[in-house]
Amino acid sequence: MPPDLPPDVLGGSVALGAGLLIGLERERRKGRGAGRQAAGIRSFTLAALAGALAQGLQQPTLVALAGAVIVVLSALAYWRSPRNDPGLTTELALFVTFLIGVLAMRQPAWGAGAAAIVAGLLAARERLHRFATRAMSEGELHDALLLAALVLVVLPLTPAEPIAGLGGLVPRTLVLLAVLILALQGAGHVAGRWLGPRAGPLLAGLLSGFVSSTATVASMGTRVRAEPARRAAWEGGAMMSTAATWVQVVVMLLAVAPTLALRVAPAAAAGAGVAALTGLWRGRQSPPDAPSPAGPRPRVPAPDRAGPLRVRAALIVALLLVGVALLVRGAQALMGDTGVLAGAALGALADAHAAVASLGTLQTSGRIDSALALGGVLMAVATNSVTRVVAAGVAGGAAYARRVGLSLLASGAAAGAVMALLPGAAP
Repeated sequence: MPPDLPPDVLGGSVALGAGLLIGLERERRKGRGAGRQAAGIRSFTLAALAGALAQGLQQPTLVALAGAVIVVLSALAYWRSPRNDPGLTTELALFVTFLIGVLAMRQPAWGAGAAAIVAGLLAARERLHRFATRAMSEGELHDALLLAALVLVVLPLTPAEPIAGLGGLVPRTLVLLAVLILALQGAGHVAGRWLGPRAGPLLAGLLSGFVSSTATVASMGTRVRAEPARRAAWEGGAMMSTAATWVQVVVMLLAVAPTLALRVAPAAAAGAGVAALTGLWRGRQSPPDAPSPAGPRPRVPAPDRAGPLRVRAALIVALLLVGVALLVRGAQALMGDTGVLAGAALGALADAHAAVASLGTLQTSGRIDSALALGGVLMAVATNSVTRVVAAGVAGGAAYARRVGLSLLASGAAAGAVMALLPGAAP
């Protein structure tokens, strides 16, 4: 936008453009003949200009009066509209366009953005209707609303200060972890529906592992319980999350200890490669999504089908980490900070990446040598694997925990073997 344009001219131009944009969309839908809707491109453009003119005269009473006139005209248009179209979309859009005209005179950028959003919503009517009625089941809609309530209501109201009784953990962090597990459950469900029963869980597990491998293992475990016929795919997704863990270790060390990151990279590549191979191997054992003999599958599950989220399992895993934090705090009180490897192992029970970052910082500052840091990184990842196996057992059962544990063991062994071959790796 030209910086030397007068504010009133700029606001009026945005209001005019907003009315034309929204009115153009409504004009295409108003129909023709006696059954056409009342408002089209001219009505919406005039409504936006009315709001801009009323605001430009800086008379609040005039703005309120003009808004009341728009409301009355919208009510009359609705009353005289054909009875086969009981919707209020056009009438509401007309009033919103008037408000956009008012807004454009004060904040042109916000007015332009609001006009684009309104026009986009109106144009996407069929897509939104299809998504709400055909693409989502009743259970999926319930879970989406539940997740939104947790993110928008519960999470902001949760205390953000550490509590001694929780081992120094922050309550908001625990709620965030539970929300994260639920979100990863939903992501895995969506990926499974979009990419198929094999590729979906594998990709979801890999991407979710960059957020939290422990949460991913837990969320995949809940899917194993919910869909035992596809357990191989969900187990493969859990194994793929370990590959993301190794990649993230290298990325974090590049930020705090580049030299150490280069030395860890070969071992991390071996661990990630084995984890990915086990995940792909297990995922390929999942049966293909065969069509029903009676015809193609319905796009929407039955209305009484439960949604993808497993709230109870997410809460159990969050409480499990509280127990781990209490264990770490008690062990550190008894042992102190005498052993770097012991401290890294205890800290990694709750978060492997925090322990890895700490080791990298110590190595960069010269407090420990690279050989000890290398051993500490391997021990941190291995110790955190114990937490993941326990989370797998809680969320998905013994068989799921056993398969995930074997993949973690193979990945760690491969990384350890490569690290042992590195020059100067032994402490």
